[in-house]
Amino acid sequence: MADRTPPLSVEELHALVAGGDIDTVVLAFPDMQGRLQGKRFAARFFLDEVMRHGTEGCNYLLAVDAEMNTVDGYTMSSWDRGYGDFAMRPDMSTLRRVPWNAATALVVADLAWEDGSPVVAAPRQILRRQLDRLAERGLTAQVGTELEFIVFKDTYEQAWDANYRGLTPANQYNIDYSVLGTGRVEPLLRRIRNEMAGAGMTVESAKGECNPGQHEIAFRYDEALVTCDQHAIYKTGAKEIAAQEGMSLTFMAKYNEREGNSCHIHLSVTDADGRPAFADDDGPHGMSPLMRHFLAGQLAALRDFSLLYAPNINSYKRFQPGSFAPTAVAWGHDNRTCALRVVGHGRSLRFENRLPGGDVNPHLAVAAMVAAGLYGVEQELELPEPCGGNAYTAGYEQVPTTLREAAELWENSPVAKAAFGTEVVDHYRNMARVELAAFDAAVTDWELRRSFERM
Repeated sequence: MADRTPPLSVEELHALVAGGDIDTVVLAFPDMQGRLQGKRFAARFFLDEVMRHGTEGCNYLLAVDAEMNTVDGYTMSSWDRGYGDFAMRPDMSTLRRVPWNAATALVVADLAWEDGSPVVAAPRQILRRQLDRLAERGLTAQVGTELEFIVFKDTYEQAWDANYRGLTPANQYNIDYSVLGTGRVEPLLRRIRNEMAGAGMTVESAKGECNPGQHEIAFRYDEALVTCDQHAIYKTGAKEIAAQEGMSLTFMAKYNEREGNSCHIHLSVTDADGRPAFADDDGPHGMSPLMRHFLAGQLAALRDFSLLYAPNINSYKRFQPGSFAPTAVAWGHDNRTCALRVVGHGRSLRFENRLPGGDVNPHLAVAAMVAAGLYGVEQELELPEPCGGNAYTAGYEQVPTTLREAAELWENSPVAKAAFGTEVVDHYRNMARVELAAFDAAVTDWELRRSFERM
């Protein structure tokens, strides 16, 4: 990765702590679900001790379910292994202020074992490995994520007490691109935009979406690891700001039977001199051979890697025909019916993966996109002709429809094992197994409504 100026330098942090402007430093890492987990430190102690030596965290943090329950099946962490620690090592290039928490800075951590070896199943390490493979070819991935969420006028506590039913959305109707509709929620959206900018992110825009209360805030693309770190910080920060405003918001892929929350991921590649490597005006479809192979790899690995794009039971509820969420393993020029959409031209030429929802772990999804692209390049896969019409009805191979199907494809994929290694494949296969077992044991509202009286 290229050297870059952090949003907040160590020298600036020293000065802010000395002046009393910063008194707390959060050290956190993205877990399997893409959530930030870590500790808050007294700022002086962080500077004196943690910045140089790191800290420890229980290794069960990469071996629990979404509700933080300890579960079996993980090799790296279990009762039999004693649930020991791994090291949390600050990546000081990520140091930044987080304006939504008073007098607070935040640093993202990498995870390592006691002997210094990396925790290979950690999402940030998984992405680093794929970016290193790309760097061996003199290439760097540039990534942007477009993350949707639904805002409610209820607090998180009220939503919990209501079992997340009967909540009041911040807008009552479809406000896609509506300036009036976004204006109704502008105090919240403005805080999120401005305070993310204060955390070192470059905000591009905010717009309304289709589902009542649904919105999207977009940020400028950056190098892949930077974008994924900022994505995780943004999700946490947006929830915290909403809570401070007496509201709540959700990034879950499918909150109700209407439009789900997507997370479209845009990716392009630059060469060692920082020049765009995807465009070639004289090539087929305006693409360089690198892009054609890279995009062909996306198609070839899309089903096998769906577990990393759609990691939860709920993720698969988005994939409905005519919903703007994809069902077809297809690509097209500016075609929103396809799983892969090619947009831009010249320096801006890129592809968009439309499979992920708002619940995606960005580090894992981008790692999968890079690995798929490298597979296409290494195998010199040929890119099929684009879909020029409605991919929903064009007879293409379909994306997985359930977490169970995606997990089986992932587990049995030679491409996944070659790219990520058996430890990573087994670790995330077990994550899916745990979620499936929990869901299979649950009695849902749907079952109660259909069966309580009538069966």
